[in-house]
Amino acid sequence: MAQRWVKEGAQALHLVDLDGAKEGRPRNQAAIRAIVAASGVPCQFGGGLRSEADILEAFAWGVARVVIGTKALQAPDWLEQMARRFPNKIALGIDAKEGRVATHGWLEVSEVSAVDLARRVQHLPLACLVYTDISRDGMLQGINGEGIAAMVAATTLPVIASGGVTTLNEVRQLAAMGVAGCIVGRALYEGRLNLKDILHAATAYQ
Repeated sequence: MAQRWVKEGAQALHLVDLDGAKEGRPRNQAAIRAIVAASGVPCQFGGGLRSEADILEAFAWGVARVVIGTKALQAPDWLEQMARRFPNKIALGIDAKEGRVATHGWLEVSEVSAVDLARRVQHLPLACLVYTDISRDGMLQGINGEGIAAMVAATTLPVIASGGVTTLNEVRQLAAMGVAGCIVGRALYEGRLNLKDILHAATAYQ
C-alpha cells in the first residue's frame, strides 16, 4: 500500500502503530521499517513513543519525524527537552474529543483543552501539530471545521488536520483555512477519494 500511494503522488506518509499507542511502546517495528524502506519518501510515525529511547529507535528505523501524544501531556518539561534536542523532527499529536485532549490510544480523555495545549507549546521548535478529532476519525462523517479553525488561530506552528476527511470540498476547505496539510486514510482505502484528485485540490491554494 505504501508503494501504491507513492506511485500515485504521495510525497510523505503518516504511519500509526495503534497497538503501540494502547500499550505504551511501539509494537510494529518490523512493519514500520519495511514501509520506510519500500516507500522512499519521508515517513511520519507515532504510536507508543513515550521515552527518548523510543524516539531514537524510531529514527534508527529511518523515520523522518515522530509524533508524540500521551507523554507530551503527562510530562510537558520532557516534551520541551525532546523538542530542543530534535528540533523540527517532533510533531505534537493533539487528539481531541469534544475539544478535550485524549490520551493512551484514545482510551482516556483529559480535562485539558486542545486549544490551550496548542498555545502552551507554540514556543517550542516542533515540526507541527497533528490535530485529530477522534469522534470523526475513520467515520467518514466530514471534518470538524470549527475545531480545526480554532487550532490554526491558536498557534503559529503548522497544523496538520486529521479525522473525517471524506470529500474534495473538505480538502479545499482545509487548504483555504491555512492548514499545513491533512491526513486522509479510510476515504482513500475505500475508494471514495483518489489521491491525485486530493493533491490537486490541496495545491490549488498554494
